Amino acid sequence: MSMQSCPVSGVAGGQCPAGSVAGSRSSSRMGPRGCSFSGYTQPGDIHAAFDIPRGVDAEEWLRMRERKSINEVLYANIPTVNEISGMKNIDTLNVAEQDLLAVALGAPARQVMIRAEEIGPRTGWKDGYLSVEHGFCPPDYDESPGALANSPGRIWSDLCERTPGCVARGRVRESVAALPIVEGTPEVIPDKALWAAVVALGMLCSIYRYEDNNDGNEGVTVNPTKWRPNCEMGDDLGEELVGIPRSIALPYWQVSRRLGRSIPHLTFFDQSSFNMKLRDKTATYPYVGRFDNMDMRWPVFGERTEIAFQKGCADTSASFQHGPDAIAACQEHVMNRNVEGLLRELIRLKEILERMPNAFHTINTNPNSGENYVPGHQWVRWGKFSAPLSKRCPASSGLQFPPFLVMDAFLGRTKYDSFLGKEGLHLRAWLPSNLRAFIAAIEYHYRIPEFVKQSGDPRLMGVLDGIIEAYVGERGFMGTHRYKVFGILEIASKTGRTETNGLSGAPDSNDKPWEETHKQFSEAMKERLEPFRGKITVEPHEMRGTFEECRYKSRILSRSYVDNDPNRSIAMVTMDLHNTGITFQPGDRLAVMPLNSWAECAKVAAALGLGDYLEYRITPNAQWQRFAQHLGAVSHTSTSHLTVKDILRRGHLAPITKELALKIHDMLRASSNTVLQVLATTEWPVKGSLGDLLQAAVGETNPHIWDRAFDLTGDMSWLCDLIAVEVPRTYSISNYSQELLPSVVELTISRAEYNLCSTFAGEEKIPCAGVSSGFLNPFVGSSDELIEDEEDVLIGVSRPLNFQLPIDRAAPICLFAGGSGIAPMRSFWQARLASHSNAAGRDLLYLGVQSREKFAYEEELRDYVEAGLMEVHLAFSRDSRGLVYDRHSRELVEREMPPRYIDALIVEQGATISELVMSKKQGGLGGYLYVCGSVAVFDTVMKGIRQALYNYCTSTMEAADTIINKAFAERRFMLDVFMTPKPLPCNLPTIPLSQLARHTGHRPDSRMWIGVHGSVYDVTDFCPMHPGGTLIIKSNAGVDCSKTFDNLAHTNNPEVNSLLTKYFVGQLTPKPDFHGVLELGDLYDLWAAYLRTTVETLVAHQFEMYDIMGAGDVDGARDGYLRESDDVWTRPKAVGMVRVFYDYQSRLLQGGFSALFGPKLQELVLKLSFTLADSAGAGSDVRLPDVLGIIARAKTSPDAAATSQEVALVGQFVGQSSGNIRFAERGIFNYAAKSVELDIELLEDIREEACHGMDAFDSVMAMEAEDDDQRLMVLATFLMQALERMARRLEVFYAKLAKHSVYNPVLERNPARTRWNLVRQRIRDGSFFVLTQETVLGAAPAYVSAQQQKLGVDFDNVMNRIQASIRGAPKASPTPQTLNAMHLARASTSPETSAMATHENKTAVKAMSSFIDANMRSIRRLSKLPSSLTFEQIQAAMEQQHRPPTPPSMTSTRSPPLRNTSRATSLERMMASYNGRPLNSRTSQASGSAAGHMMHSAFGIMAPHPIRSPPTPPLDGATAMTAMMGKLNVRSRGRSVPPSPAGSAGSTGTRVGRSMSVRSVSQSRPPAHAPRLSTTSLRSFRLGSQGGDRMPVRVAPTF
Repeated sequence: MSMQSCPVSGVAGGQCPAGSVAGSRSSSRMGPRGCSFSGYTQPGDIHAAFDIPRGVDAEEWLRMRERKSINEVLYANIPTVNEISGMKNIDTLNVAEQDLLAVALGAPARQVMIRAEEIGPRTGWKDGYLSVEHGFCPPDYDESPGALANSPGRIWSDLCERTPGCVARGRVRESVAALPIVEGTPEVIPDKALWAAVVALGMLCSIYRYEDNNDGNEGVTVNPTKWRPNCEMGDDLGEELVGIPRSIALPYWQVSRRLGRSIPHLTFFDQSSFNMKLRDKTATYPYVGRFDNMDMRWPVFGERTEIAFQKGCADTSASFQHGPDAIAACQEHVMNRNVEGLLRELIRLKEILERMPNAFHTINTNPNSGENYVPGHQWVRWGKFSAPLSKRCPASSGLQFPPFLVMDAFLGRTKYDSFLGKEGLHLRAWLPSNLRAFIAAIEYHYRIPEFVKQSGDPRLMGVLDGIIEAYVGERGFMGTHRYKVFGILEIASKTGRTETNGLSGAPDSNDKPWEETHKQFSEAMKERLEPFRGKITVEPHEMRGTFEECRYKSRILSRSYVDNDPNRSIAMVTMDLHNTGITFQPGDRLAVMPLNSWAECAKVAAALGLGDYLEYRITPNAQWQRFAQHLGAVSHTSTSHLTVKDILRRGHLAPITKELALKIHDMLRASSNTVLQVLATTEWPVKGSLGDLLQAAVGETNPHIWDRAFDLTGDMSWLCDLIAVEVPRTYSISNYSQELLPSVVELTISRAEYNLCSTFAGEEKIPCAGVSSGFLNPFVGSSDELIEDEEDVLIGVSRPLNFQLPIDRAAPICLFAGGSGIAPMRSFWQARLASHSNAAGRDLLYLGVQSREKFAYEEELRDYVEAGLMEVHLAFSRDSRGLVYDRHSRELVEREMPPRYIDALIVEQGATISELVMSKKQGGLGGYLYVCGSVAVFDTVMKGIRQALYNYCTSTMEAADTIINKAFAERRFMLDVFMTPKPLPCNLPTIPLSQLARHTGHRPDSRMWIGVHGSVYDVTDFCPMHPGGTLIIKSNAGVDCSKTFDNLAHTNNPEVNSLLTKYFVGQLTPKPDFHGVLELGDLYDLWAAYLRTTVETLVAHQFEMYDIMGAGDVDGARDGYLRESDDVWTRPKAVGMVRVFYDYQSRLLQGGFSALFGPKLQELVLKLSFTLADSAGAGSDVRLPDVLGIIARAKTSPDAAATSQEVALVGQFVGQSSGNIRFAERGIFNYAAKSVELDIELLEDIREEACHGMDAFDSVMAMEAEDDDQRLMVLATFLMQALERMARRLEVFYAKLAKHSVYNPVLERNPARTRWNLVRQRIRDGSFFVLTQETVLGAAPAYVSAQQQKLGVDFDNVMNRIQASIRGAPKASPTPQTLNAMHLARASTSPETSAMATHENKTAVKAMSSFIDANMRSIRRLSKLPSSLTFEQIQAAMEQQHRPPTPPSMTSTRSPPLRNTSRATSLERMMASYNGRPLNSRTSQASGSAAGHMMHSAFGIMAPHPIRSPPTPPLDGATAMTAMMGKLNVRSRGRSVPPSPAGSAGSTGTRVGRSMSVRSVSQSRPPAHAPRLSTTSLRSFRLGSQGGDRMPVRVAPTF
């Protein structure tokens, strides 16, 4: 064979298409290394072609090589442990892909697959699984585990089966240490057992390392003790196995090397895909490794989170089972230049990719979803377990799954600059050899995208574009994965997960951890899209619901009647798909970019005088420029130019939004009465068009104003700013095609009709149609019915993940539709009946229609009914001529009956429908139910189903709701609800933030509200139906979640917007107008952020609270405390709940509720204290509430110490293997229940105090005050009271919790044995002789006299505590330089606080430091420290007098004392800089006394509460501040002031006071407040007298 005979070389003009490859030894005229044709390019020298040693028989050498696995050929001599330790880049241990590809028989990918199938079964698939039928999945899931069970390695698999129980009892390390050493050599472990061995040993090593780090001493502990095994360790086998017993370390090291792994590491597919067993090997449709056809072989923790998550991951990989064969076939057709064959295989690959996102939905955050339920907060423990064994070994990442890396290579991804890109490239080097060879074969040779582009075939380009969208698109595989991770990670980050992959949410990031991860996914998606879409300047979720989704051109072929309605209110619109490459499935939707009618375009053109400029090229703005580029990409041309006609035809002209009306109002300078009338409306949007508005305004506006606003002499760029790009509308596809490429697509379009607004129509009723429905289905007889051939319509196909037919064709389906909601149902019944010979599933349709004339597709349905293929039941709401389905004759029989709605029909058929709704576990049929129609139809259907269940299955409506929620959670209830968003009233009372915060829905029978873009919605009833799971909504309850809505592309989703209107409550109260007082605005933002923190903390903790208190199902028992259980010790899941409580309560206590009482609260105290001290003036004896002192004393009180001891005792129970937990079973569960009850009470109290503070901002602005300074003073005083009350509540919390104990013999089944065990333990640890022991737990709380508590503390005390907090804050650790180190940080991070709290605290610490730096001079002025002291004396005195109490060291002495820090803070640097200089703090004694009396009076109502009594309820904000107004003696700052004495000196630069206060951080007040700032009060007079300059004499005006 010559080079000219290469199937591809002819295309390249006789040259090898791949050219020379970097690192190849062949010349440029020869084929690249790894090409199966390369041997023929070097005539007579086969030794050089295959690197065969000279003097060796080439044929025999090649034959012998074929008998070996790739690993045996390339990894026969892996470097030793010492050699590896000296390597800087351990990735170089892996063979280059070109060398690996050469051994694997070279390209194309089919060669790699053939060789793998020949060698794999004989070598135990050492090189990794790869076959035509099973792809990268094991052909036999039981082969390797069975081989391991028949070898001495059975001891490892036996221990893996016992692991969940050992983990629960804390006996993993003892069990591993007791194992004998069984080596992993070929003589002991056969090749066929290798994969099972590496999985079992890898998981044992990881769980051993996990338990060693989480042994009951990682949380609250008193006397930590580390258990050490009495066995030989594997420290000499590399840093990965340091501290791991040799009984598993040695065989793991040996087995890993036999598989080509230079260092031992646990991969993601080890834990999931290779750790599964099949339920039914014959259930192969559509692929065998489905979620419902698998069980986890060796779970580690045995909890449903782990099992559901790993099964979901395995399902994701298995769904790509047939992908490798399709890709290999594509490559073969490229080699042969077979366009038709390539087209078939590309369509096949597209169908595989479109099916893959369903695997993500097997992981559900809805508690009713059964075995699919994955609580996000339980994901924390798995994240720690899956951390790499060392910094250098590859991390366990989802990017190791074949679909990601294979599709990246298939699409020719070239950019890997993002974190996830670098990680994927790094992990690719550690994949099994067969997988690496396959990837290299498709990436470097016979590239499919290049061939498609060169072919110029529109069908190939269209299908390839569909593949790109199916894989990388926002609605495709990557987009769905991104949203699923976002939701789960948000819950996990709020409930204890400390870090994420890549340290997302690091201190240098302003985004929260899940938002940062979302952004990283976005960057990776844009890198994948760039070769096909060019440089993308927006985020992927911002493209959703925009023109970016319409990537094909089509034309309208016809509009047909579907019923007997002469007005054709519903029509079937047929669109051409010829040469588009579009494919679709039942349930898919078509996105259509509508064109404005020529009549509307004419109105605008006439009013603006654009009649002669329709073909004029416009200079577009950024949005229209993107649209122009999009048009060029769709047309496969360069950038398209836009004309005036394009703007009018494709822009948004109707309805009139508030933004559009305001634009016209500003451009016309408020000169149009019509525009003013439109702006005065109470509902938006207004039913009219831009043309109607301009037509009415042009006649009443001054021509000069009009000509200036709409200037036609320039580039008319204002037109693009005025008219935005129209957004596409989505319609359900109504037909099913069995063609390879469908030629047409059919839509069922209901025309949306409304009457023109009276502002434009007057008394006349002028009917109008919606922009898109009127374009597709215009009024009969109108000029818009003319179909123009020259104009293309942009379309695109999207697949709703929550509205698809079940995979099981035999499953019964029930369709509920109203009106045009029949559209997707038609595609469903056509698809089901097309394959009816292979399925026995029952198909039922329940249809609600107004009248017989509007019964769509009647003839088609009658044919199916008569054939016995469907059951059709109808309800006519405005017609007594009914149709009834006769089961015996299989006909629709005419029958007179009163009009009724669909809910009455459902109740009539209640017995059948109830069986379909109920799951199989509940004894029902487990049918799939689909609802399509308007929101009103949805409500009616749900009402009927609830009533049907109540009549036939349940005794209460609550039980009926439970059955329905179960169906939603199991994804058997699917919705396609549409509705034109109704105008929302804008004249309702607004809802303040405090009211929103109180509706978190965490208590039974309470409501759940969310805020979205200024509106509030009650989503309580929708929560169980949420496709993303209930926990996602609950985690955002009570707060403004607009950013989350934007990130999840809900803002651009018309379906979401339609549903939101149903749950609308009111508008959110906007931020008050503080009239330019920046201090009030800053305090508002700060307090609002703290209120959000309190709500998020409360909501996040409820997830774990209710699991601990029994809301979670433990082995089928709803009693979480298991007080009636015979033996908790025999139930590992119940014992595991004890560990959950220990981790939860430790995080709560160790962090001291860090999110609530940490830096966020300290930042508030700092700014409020500074405001109050600054208002009183320098030298005043200001007494402030000791908020920080109360918190510090509460956390170091005897009650806190006693509480910590009890939690530490729980840690000993779960961490020690002695089994002492069995003596306190019921006591532990009882203590856990009491603890979490008090936890949630405290969090609710803190939220309530924060709500009162939030209400105070509105109250203070409604008060009559002398000036803004008085308002600020009153508000700061009230907020300080609220903070003090919060601190007091922490004291009460510890006091109440200290009364409870784990030791409670009366609850136990054998009280005597429990008492005796306690005595025995006390004797063993020495605590029985308590009188001879000294207290070592923590430090004694600092004594504070009652007098001092009443007087409060001074500003210096507050600043000292703030400085100590800043010094003690964890320093930002440098970001790890390697990807492995980033993953390892996930497990090594301290578990004290969640990722969200850590992020918030770091942000607050930075804000406090910045505040102190910006106000250094004012802080120095307010300090009372003598100027004669040196810095060292000042610091020593401050530490001795005001040193904050040291918290108890519950986790041993890991953190150094705060006083040992050497970091100089802002206050220290400021004091040091004034060494020897007098501090500017001298004031008259009278002034100081007056200010001190004022502050003392203001805080007089804040008498300290006894520690063991709850604080008094807060006063109403308005009442409390009104009372304060009379007590505060604030100096007024009027314009008229007495002249300064002649001897006083001053200037604008010497005034130190409010001008250097909080407002100096951002900017000064507006000029209107300048006179108030420049007045000379008593304080400014006295401060000015200290200087040497003379102040100018001011004379009061006499006129």
